[in-house]
Amino acid sequence: MLEELKKKVCKANKDLVKHGLVMFTFGNVSAIDRENNIVAIKPSGVEYDQLSPGDIVLVDFEGNIVEGNLKPSSDTPTHLELYKHFREIGGIVHAHSTYATVFSQIKKEIPCLGTTHADHFYGKVPVTKELKKEEVEEDYETNTGKVIVEHFKKNSINPAHMPACLVASHGPFSWGKTPEAAVYNAAVLEEVARMALMGLLLDDKTKQISQFLLNKHYWRKHGKGAYYGQRGEEHAK
Repeated sequence: MLEELKKKVCKANKDLVKHGLVMFTFGNVSAIDRENNIVAIKPSGVEYDQLSPGDIVLVDFEGNIVEGNLKPSSDTPTHLELYKHFREIGGIVHAHSTYATVFSQIKKEIPCLGTTHADHFYGKVPVTKELKKEEVEEDYETNTGKVIVEHFKKNSINPAHMPACLVASHGPFSWGKTPEAAVYNAAVLEEVARMALMGLLLDDKTKQISQFLLNKHYWRKHGKGAYYGQRGEEHAK
């Protein structure tokens, strides 16, 4: 099972390049084996075109290397923090995709202006507070995960309904039930960020989508009575 997990994580990382979400060695994808609390993640600083399943590093919940000859991503502690608190997720993406990162850098939520956004994210995509000096200087990556978790708890946001968050001055994190779903959500996040920015440039006073239209579009794909797509289709749940 862990070998299969490494293959999936390797492919998901390469898919970041395919969807134009990363450049050089920016970004990473991980996945978790919940039965054993083992996380598979991209090694730090390895080029995507050189990445193979054998390069994927396995770590435990304390960040100790279980298998692998390379150092895991420097963002590993952030991923672990999210896995510990968001129990329903199975894959995580961190990228510095341009438009989502723009919103992160100016510390603004991505408003839900239309149905493309509403199909995937239940409302505006949140942005965290900035980390304090001491949080940056000591255990920075763990504190990055903590600030996401704290924001979701404080604002009663369900990570299953909002599979993404912008870290202030940093960039986006996305997640899903699988690494493939996490990459899908990261790609959609980038597109809705692009559309939101363009819309706000045309009219910075534009209003967010009505609650009833948001409800209709989100729940027709993700609710108990969802009717969008075919049964068993991965991204049409």
